[in-house]
Amino acid sequence: MSTTLIALVGFVMVSTSFLSGIFGMAGGMILVGVLVMVLPVQDALALHGVTQLSSNLWRASLWWRHIRWRTAGGYLGGCVVVLAVWAVWQVVPSKAVALLMLGALPFAGRLLPDRLRGNPERVRGGFAYGLLCMSMMLLTGVAGPILDQFFLNGKLDRREIIATKGVCQVAGHGLKTLYFTSLIAESAVFDPVLVGVAVAASLLGTVLAKPVLQAMSDTNYRRWSGWIITVVSVIYLVQGSWLLAQDFML
Repeated sequence: MSTTLIALVGFVMVSTSFLSGIFGMAGGMILVGVLVMVLPVQDALALHGVTQLSSNLWRASLWWRHIRWRTAGGYLGGCVVVLAVWAVWQVVPSKAVALLMLGALPFAGRLLPDRLRGNPERVRGGFAYGLLCMSMMLLTGVAGPILDQFFLNGKLDRREIIATKGVCQVAGHGLKTLYFTSLIAESAVFDPVLVGVAVAASLLGTVLAKPVLQAMSDTNYRRWSGWIITVVSVIYLVQGSWLLAQDFML
């Protein structure tokens, strides 16, 4: 990868980590979409996993006093079950499918009836969403939109959401990285320079976001979260549809 492209990806990583540091969402969706467009799918999803693992680990450590550990533990259990199944299945999606599913995820989450959205304060809710989100993560690289609906459905404040979701995302992205780097036949190949840039950029964006999150009200947090997710989702639906149309034309 050229120096210019590495610098551009680094800038995108700082920006998306900053966005995720404020809202706990959206940044990962934007980043994986960019990476899927410039790298092979397995490489993109693995690098995305490293970046998100770093940023979420740092985010969780910044807000560790607000973590709901029962929910996070249930979520990890669900993720491990899914990884065990996929390690046998070994599926890598196409770019068109990944982008289409990225765009559709938030709308699917909003269409879930209230009784299926789960309670972010219960272990069984965390486990159920661990199953669902880990499956989506291995298909698209992210599961934030579905996980967002889970956490926004409860009564947790913005700091509890950011902290607990950060731990859940550490588990999910860590297992996703393991899958694409070690458990599939065509494992991802990392550029060590790009990995270093990814880790540094994710930490920088997270640190810069903390004072912004502290100054934001819960009402504005929820309002802006919904709008950002909707705009990004529509963009990915358009991109995925375009790539799928090109595939059919070839």
